[in-house]
Amino acid sequence: MCLAVPGRVLDIEERDGTRMATVDFGGVVKEVCLEYLPDLQVGEYAIVHVGFALQRLDEESARQTLELFAELGLLQEEFGDPWEMAAVEAGVDPVAEVSVEEVRNQ
Repeated sequence: MCLAVPGRVLDIEERDGTRMATVDFGGVVKEVCLEYLPDLQVGEYAIVHVGFALQRLDEESARQTLELFAELGLLQEEFGDPWEMAAVEAGVDPVAEVSVEEVRNQ
C-alpha cells in the first residue's frame, strides 16, 4: 500500500535546480521533493506521497494522523525494511536468520 503521510520539514536545500527537503515522519526521515509546494518552510508540515510534498498541513492534524498510522501499524508497512518484512512473512527471524519455528522449539 502506498500512503500519503504527513511529515515535518527539518531542512531545505536546492539540488540540481530542484527544491528538496529532509522530512521527519514520526521518527523516519526521508528526502522529499518540494516542487509542488515551493513556499513550504522549515518547521511546517506537509502531506507527502511517493516522495513529493503535495499539501501543507497544520501540526495538530499531522500529529493525530501519524499517531493513528502508528497504532494501525501503517508506518511500519510504509517505511519498514522490505527485506525484514519479507523474512518475517516467510517465518524467518531477520536478525538471527533462523526460522521462527526453530526459535519456538528451543
